[in-house]
Amino acid sequence: MELVVKRHRCTHSANCVCLKGHISEDAMYLVFKQMNWNPKMIAIFSGICKWFDEFAKRVLWKEFCQARAPRMMKDLHSDGSHIVDGNWKALGKLLIYCSGCPRGDLFSNIHVPIPGHFVYRTRFSRTLGKSLLPPQCRSDVLYVSESCEHLDQGEEGDLGLFRGILKSFAGSNMKKMLIERQATFHPNEVCTYCKTKLWHLMQPNMIPSSASTRLDADDDSVEYYVCLNGHIIGSCTLMPFSDSEDTKEE
Repeated sequence: MELVVKRHRCTHSANCVCLKGHISEDAMYLVFKQMNWNPKMIAIFSGICKWFDEFAKRVLWKEFCQARAPRMMKDLHSDGSHIVDGNWKALGKLLIYCSGCPRGDLFSNIHVPIPGHFVYRTRFSRTLGKSLLPPQCRSDVLYVSESCEHLDQGEEGDLGLFRGILKSFAGSNMKKMLIERQATFHPNEVCTYCKTKLWHLMQPNMIPSSASTRLDADDDSVEYYVCLNGHIIGSCTLMPFSDSEDTKEE
C-alpha cells in the first residue's frame, strides 16, 4: 500500500489546487475510514479537487452508504440489481439531505420557498414505501424516509417532505405504468440528487389513499415525483397533532 504523495498533475482540471500531486487513493481510503466516512468532509474535499471528487464518487460515497444503511444497501443490490459507479454520490446525498422546495413551485401544497438542508439521521422504511405504491406496483421495492417536518409554514400549515429510492427502477412496474399512462416530466425542475428529469405521479393518479394514512397527512395532500434513476421526492400536509393522535387511538 503506497502512502506517499504522487507527483502528477490533476488531469481533471487545470485550476485544481493540488497541482503538486495527490495523496494515493489507499491513503485517502484509510483517512476517511478513520473518520467513519464523514459525509461533510467528503463533500468539502470533493468541492476542492476534481480528482478527489471522482475518487469519492467511485469509492468513498459507496463506503458511506454501506456504513450508514447496510441492510437497505444489501437489499437494493440483491437479486442482481445494482447501482452503477457514479450514482453512489446521489444515494449518499439522499440519505442525509432533505431536498426542500427552494422555489416553492414544485408541489401544489407548497407556495413558499423551503430551502434544502442536511439531516443528521433519517430512517428509511420499505413498509412505508409499499403504502405509497399503487396496487399494480406493490411487487416493486420502494424505500421511503420518514417525513422531515417543516412546521408552522403560515397558510401552508405543517408540511412534511420525504424522499426515497425505488429498487431496480429501470425494470420496475412503476416505470412501466408511467410510460403506459403517458406521464409527463416536470417542465423545469430536476432531481435534487442526480439532476435527471422528474415524473409527476399526480398526473396519472398513481398515488393510493393509503399514503395519506401512513404519513399522518391530510387526505389527497400527498404528492411525489420519481426521477429517471428512481429517486423519490415528495411532500404532504401533516395533520394537526391532535387529529393524528385521535386517529391512532381509534
